[in-house]
Amino acid sequence: MPANSTTAEIVAAMRSAQRIAVVAHVRPDGDAVGSVLGLALSLRALGKDVIAMLEDGVPANLAFLPGTDTVIQPGTEPLGIDLAIALDTATHERVGEKTKALLDAAPLLIDIDHHPANPGYGALNLIVPTEPATGQIIYDLLSGHGLPIDDAVRQNLFIAISTDTGSFQYSSTNARTHRIVAEMMDAGLDTARLAQLIYQSYPVRRLELMRDMLNHMEFRAEGRIVSWQLKQAVMDAAGMQPGDTEGLIDTLRMIDSVVACVIFEDIPGGKVRVSSRSKDSRLDVSAVCAQFGGGGHRMASGARMRGPIEAAADKFLQALEHEVRRID
Repeated sequence: MPANSTTAEIVAAMRSAQRIAVVAHVRPDGDAVGSVLGLALSLRALGKDVIAMLEDGVPANLAFLPGTDTVIQPGTEPLGIDLAIALDTATHERVGEKTKALLDAAPLLIDIDHHPANPGYGALNLIVPTEPATGQIIYDLLSGHGLPIDDAVRQNLFIAISTDTGSFQYSSTNARTHRIVAEMMDAGLDTARLAQLIYQSYPVRRLELMRDMLNHMEFRAEGRIVSWQLKQAVMDAAGMQPGDTEGLIDTLRMIDSVVACVIFEDIPGGKVRVSSRSKDSRLDVSAVCAQFGGGGHRMASGARMRGPIEAAADKFLQALEHEVRRID
């Protein structure tokens, strides 16, 4: 990983640019959407012409966030930007094929992220693997350099931080995380309302998915590994929409005997999306995912595998079980 740029260099580039594109990874989660909108809204308040763009748009479970109505999906027309900023995206390709093609025309790219595998693909890079969420990096960047932070910015960054820390449960959560939330609350942020919107406003179709998960979860390694295969037929029957599975894996994490949990999900093109979590700091699920071309964080990682889902699950779980038994 190349050396990070200074935050002063990054802010100077933002201040000198006029038309800026802010993007994040495909299948965006709360940290991706919240970080993009938090930064975009701040830069707009600074007088910049900002394009907030996500290859797959905003998932339904995050549509309540202020500014989501301004998010666009990439087209074919050039953006005419003089700065591109990629957030929460470990590799440049993960912004999506169409988005990357548009960003390639930008004279300057800034890469801001917290994934340890990020190689630093920007001309300017701010990669802080010790931070639990990209939203936390953005908040410190804005507050540290006097950039605008209003209630809409706070809402987005709170959701970014809250969702990527498992509502402040994950071991990556640090003291600064809680201080940031306290600062936001001191400024008037209604965190209870946001928590209700993100954690207590699930559509029935999500509960249908959860029912299938609880009915068909499978255990290995004497109950230390639990997994679920989310098949296309189940998605179709529930009418699943993007964002509906966000956080479901945390229900599997609740099981007392479990040290690792995995969800396998059918995705287009005969591929399988793998999402894995560890509850034991000795178990590095990113190392397991790396065996299948994936990566992420030590205790939360993912991969894409060739289907069918049953074969992919068996291969991955064999590798995971090998690592789990090593920590005995």
